[in-house]
Amino acid sequence: MVKLLLALFSILSAPEQENSADVVIYGGTSAGVVAAVQARRMGKTAIIVEPTSHLGGLSSNGLGWTDSGNKNAIGGISREFYQRIQTHYNNPASWHHVDRAKYDRYRPNADAMWTFEPKVAESIFESFVSENGILVFKNERLDRGATGVSKTGGRITSFRTTSGKIFRGKMFVDATYEGDLLAAAGVSFTIGREGNDVYDETLNGVQKTRMRHHLFTAKVDPYVVPGDPASGLVWGVHNNPPGKDGEGDNRLQAYCYRMCMSNVPANSTPFPKPDGYDESQFELLFRNFEAGDLRFPLKPDMMPNGKTDTNNNCAFSTDAIGLNYDFPAASYAEREKILAEHERYQKGLMWTLANHERVPESIRSSMSKWGLAADEFTDNENWPYQIYVREGRRMISDYVQTEKDCRRIRIADDSVGLGSYNMDSHNVQRYVTPEGFVQNEGDVQESPGGAYAISYKAIVPKRDEIQNLFVPVCLSSSHIAYGSIRMEPVFMVLGQSAATAAALAIDSNQSVQDVPYDKLRERLLADKQALDIPEGSSAMIRIRKSKLDGIVVDDDEATFVGAWSKSSAVGPFIESGYHHDGNLDHGEKKAIFATTLEPGEYDILLAYTPNKNRATKVSVQLNGGDFSEQADATVNMRIKPDQPNGFVRIGSCKVIAPEQKTELVVSNKGADGYVVVDAVQFIKK
Repeated sequence: MVKLLLALFSILSAPEQENSADVVIYGGTSAGVVAAVQARRMGKTAIIVEPTSHLGGLSSNGLGWTDSGNKNAIGGISREFYQRIQTHYNNPASWHHVDRAKYDRYRPNADAMWTFEPKVAESIFESFVSENGILVFKNERLDRGATGVSKTGGRITSFRTTSGKIFRGKMFVDATYEGDLLAAAGVSFTIGREGNDVYDETLNGVQKTRMRHHLFTAKVDPYVVPGDPASGLVWGVHNNPPGKDGEGDNRLQAYCYRMCMSNVPANSTPFPKPDGYDESQFELLFRNFEAGDLRFPLKPDMMPNGKTDTNNNCAFSTDAIGLNYDFPAASYAEREKILAEHERYQKGLMWTLANHERVPESIRSSMSKWGLAADEFTDNENWPYQIYVREGRRMISDYVQTEKDCRRIRIADDSVGLGSYNMDSHNVQRYVTPEGFVQNEGDVQESPGGAYAISYKAIVPKRDEIQNLFVPVCLSSSHIAYGSIRMEPVFMVLGQSAATAAALAIDSNQSVQDVPYDKLRERLLADKQALDIPEGSSAMIRIRKSKLDGIVVDDDEATFVGAWSKSSAVGPFIESGYHHDGNLDHGEKKAIFATTLEPGEYDILLAYTPNKNRATKVSVQLNGGDFSEQADATVNMRIKPDQPNGFVRIGSCKVIAPEQKTELVVSNKGADGYVVVDAVQFIKK
């Protein structure tokens, strides 16, 4: 008993263990590892403090299908990582289950390879660490309490983990997906979607009318007793209004685990039925199948050796819509509950798709060839160690990356890396439509049309908050711009740039806000970072209706017959983009631009964005008014419009009666390419 008391006294009275380095990185994600490597290459000591037991973040947790956009925008250590992936798979011994020649994403003479198995990625991150003598502390979570982060004079001096360890540094990097260190240090941040009016955007906030992917395409009843609202809603649907288009909210795009499945029988294990399985969670899935939607509700992108990076797909899939709203700011205990809910849901989904009698035989048959990869995540029952936190906190700094940056309407003059992937948000909510059916909302996938610059000021806090912290993951960005930036190659690029600036700040004894950009740029370029937007990348210029003459009817105000899609891949365009017919269902689609005109004579013009894939003979018809010219016309949309702001003159009309309704109708009948409509302009002579 005395020995026990003495031992307990010794533990309680032991001083807190202290560790110090020039650069202390919280979060062993891909960005965190790369930041540590760069710090060491610049002659600085570095420590990685990782809350889990594994390095690499999502890159080593199933996210093997690299969403890269323009691969020429990926340089430095980030590209080195993918080059090491290529080197690994150049070795014939790396192909255990599949003939290398049959894997279409392996190219023996390529500079880099962009798809990979989770365990291969983790081994490369571990190699980075061991080669550079980086000290790593795993299973150490930040004490997020009031005294967890110590500051003096606007600088972080140290932080403590829940185990009692102290980590001191000259510079700090928050490389977590959640933004825990920046929040604990008192840095400004936001969670959720801004309204479009906050940063003058078009793709932020609620997006009911713009969506075209991952929707319920069949009429599915959301009520426990079909047709009876009083019976309550089935699981996964909320009973609140979804909000107005463009309106901000605190909701988050959904999370999921990026499962690594296998179709090699010798290397797969059956999907387990989880403890606490709740069949009622999948009522919408069953009803959607029964309503006729037989799409395969998974996206299993193939990795080497017969494995996958499995992503969400269609109306009801791996994204647990609505379960994650509280996650970024939740306590560790609350996060564990949220993660357990996600895991139980997703494991239950997989078991259901493979086994449940209400799942169509065609789906169960497709599922029968899949199981979890037996040689991945072997100490976690073949389940990924980390969930895909697509979006957590986002810092608010002196420069906020927005849709304008992605479209190159605004170009930062202090680039520390390039983004180029789609502005991509997964679904955010599942609600009841006015017609009484279930629908998803929030999925946006809009191309920026090329690479764009990410500002140095977006990865450092405001000067009056913290002067020695870098945030390369939860950087300063709007929700929709973050949807493009949030790609693992970009996080690694920004991690390297952050560590480079940290080393320069240490050498000159400066705050992070005072690092001379010319010196930073010189070193980044020397280390093969890609910083400049490639030549020929034009700005996606948005033209406001209010700046145009006459009466303008935008495509968002048009009436469409058939399924048209919204896009903004080619500019310039009026307002938020344009619609196209998908080069499908010729003769079945129309776009109707209608307005009411006062008496007088009008020129009528149509706006479109030209491209080589457009139709050369687009049928246009004018209805209403007394036409002084032929009421029917054809337009070659491969040719650049000859009028200002992307318009081409269609004809003219004379309006005699007051309040004359006039229409311009664009059809895809006989089209030999994409039919595109942006706006119609009525100019009084």
